Amino acid sequence: TQINFTVAIDFTASNGNPAQPTSLHYMNPYQLNAYGMALKAVGEIVQDYDSDKMFPALGFGAKLPPDGRISHEFALNGNPQNPYCDGIEGVMEAYYRSLKSVQLYGPTNFAPVINHVARYASSVKDGSQYFVLLIVTDGVISDMAQTKESIVNASKLPMSIIIVGVGPAEFDAMVELDG
Repeated sequence: TQINFTVAIDFTASNGNPAQPTSLHYMNPYQLNAYGMALKAVGEIVQDYDSDKMFPALGFGAKLPPDGRISHEFALNGNPQNPYCDGIEGVMEAYYRSLKSVQLYGPTNFAPVINHVARYASSVKDGSQYFVLLIVTDGVISDMAQTKESIVNASKLPMSIIIVGVGPAEFDAMVELDG
């Protein structure tokens, strides 16, 4: 069975201004920010189970250049036809590059990235592939009803969802999703 690992990162304004040290997305030259730590911690473990080490990396909740359209499912590398990054290091590079070009916005919708991976998982019926989605977020979910529906629909697919919460927010919604 081939493991397919996808990363989705929360680019909503609730994370704080990335230029400020209080932001969960702050790019400190001396240490990883909260998102970088979570990506590395989970990614370095999961990547060893993905044979090609090419990971689709998505962002959600940002306004994208050049027209400022809000997206809940955008390729961190800027290429929607080929959102793959080379290893967890490639994901980190694409994440940092995206932070410099997109505007944090909102709302925090999980359903689009869950449905994105579910589309791929639903096309594999023979057990040859398994999909893992890592969502890294600050914890506030705007589309709870749609997210629950997406998770229920994905529950019969060869797919797992790992949600890692970063920062000081309340994570009660995550407990509810776990149920």
